[in-house]
Amino acid sequence: METRHGASLVILCLHLAWVSCLQKVEQSPQSLKIQEGESTTINCSYTETTSQGLQWFRQDPGKGLTSLFYITSEEKRNGRLRAMISRKERHSSLRITGAQPEDSATYLCAVGAQ
Repeated sequence: METRHGASLVILCLHLAWVSCLQKVEQSPQSLKIQEGESTTINCSYTETTSQGLQWFRQDPGKGLTSLFYITSEEKRNGRLRAMISRKERHSSLRITGAQPEDSATYLCAVGAQ
């Protein structure tokens, strides 16, 4: 029975290839509140040195994840959102400029090893 459970975990990790089972990802701040019109930055640090890229997600209350960016180098922008990555420093950030009430959500980063 323990062997099957272990095999299931391996299968799960393979299906979620963008999330490494041995990866340590830290996001800060854990939560924040800002006023409408203000700007904020969410940081993501990771340990995997062989990572090819990082993905930022947004999750609205009661809904599934929505992909915002898959970033492999430098910077990407989409409206008021900007994602940056430094693979050398193993760090990424998501900047929200001019926050609006509709920006209220959970933001997550995920790193995959290739």
